[in-house]
Amino acid sequence: MAALTALVALRGVERGHRVLVNGAAGGVGTFAVQLAKALGAQVDAVCGAAGADLARALGATEVTDYREDDFTRSGRTYDVLLDIAGSRSLPACRRLLTRTGRFVAVGGPAGRWVQPAGHVFGALAAGPFTGRKVVLADAVACRDKKAVLGRLAGYAESGALTPVIDRSYPFADLREAIAYQEAGHAKGKVVITR
Repeated sequence: MAALTALVALRGVERGHRVLVNGAAGGVGTFAVQLAKALGAQVDAVCGAAGADLARALGATEVTDYREDDFTRSGRTYDVLLDIAGSRSLPACRRLLTRTGRFVAVGGPAGRWVQPAGHVFGALAAGPFTGRKVVLADAVACRDKKAVLGRLAGYAESGALTPVIDRSYPFADLREAIAYQEAGHAKGKVVITR
């Protein structure tokens, strides 16, 4: 689901585009960095210092530590800003977008599972007032899942896409796994085993 979300979010990305992934070291972000690179884009990343080396290893050119720098004031511009972390407002992110740039809302601040929805819907509601295109990356509503999954399989088979697994938990430790995931610092995905 995370890889599907990332690929749906990157629809329209072409060779030569500049893409910024805010939340690049998490579950969707690790896939997004790899897929944007595979699509021929130059990829920059925003994540914590602990995820910086991972983001670079996955293909990010520039990596900004969100705790040290406000990435919305970098002076760089992007064709696509993929917002997974939801750590900055849409008006602040707008200054990073080219005139035809696109803000793609995927998630929001760490916390309870439904908390990111507030950020996503807030960005969608504010979109018409920013002068930039704001879209929702909705993997659930994706109508061509079979084709998208086929593309993902192709990227995996070619070596361009590799899942990042942070930790595995036995099913008996499900609460601990959810708590770790909700803390918002997992690198890649958390796996539950039987």
